[in-house]
This record gives sequence, C-alpha cells and structure tokens, in this order.
Amino acid sequence: MASEGFFKEVYKVAKQIPYGRVTSYGAIARYLGAAGSARMVGWAMNASHADPEVPAHRVVNRIGLLSGKHHFSGTNLMQQLLENEGVEVIDNRVQRFSELFWDPVKEL
Repeated sequence: MASEGFFKEVYKVAKQIPYGRVTSYGAIARYLGAAGSARMVGWAMNASHADPEVPAHRVVNRIGLLSGKHHFSGTNLMQQLLENEGVEVIDNRVQRFSELFWDPVKEL
C-alpha cells in the first residue's frame, strides 16, 4: 500500500524532531513534498504509537494545539510527555509555539 511508504517517510522526519521542540503535521507534509497531506501525516502519527522511537507527542497542529492527544493512552499523556521535555502546555496548546517550532524544511 502506498500509505505504508509515506508513513515510513513521516516517521523518519518525526524521529529527527529535537527534544523539547515541536512541529506540525503540515510542516512534515511540506517537507515530504506533499503539502496537502497534513491529515495523512496525522494518520501516520496515530499509527505510530506501537513504535516508541517515533516521538508523536512532538507533532501538533498548525497553531500548536494537541489535536492528536486523544490517540495517546491516558488522559493527558501527550501533554505530560511534552512537559517532561520542558514544553509548557496550557489549555491543550503549546506555549511559545513559534519559538519551539521546528521546521524540517529549514532544519533538514
């Protein structure tokens, strides 16, 4: 299936997000040359929970909301993982998002 190859490419990028930083579904999609595929990146992140090497908690929506949090076990696991890395989250939104944003197009 074509999505399996896309998912693997998403995971390669996600694994490079630095500790204490976040990126967005759309930023990963743009880096992969699939700018309109942010939702598919989200599906990849949802499917990644079996692989602890994929830091899915570091991928949020374009305004810093923890839109994928319901795919993590536990009520606030995504937030807890981010806070463990020093990322402040208030009302399900990453604070200082623009400062913490990691853009793979610029960084890789």
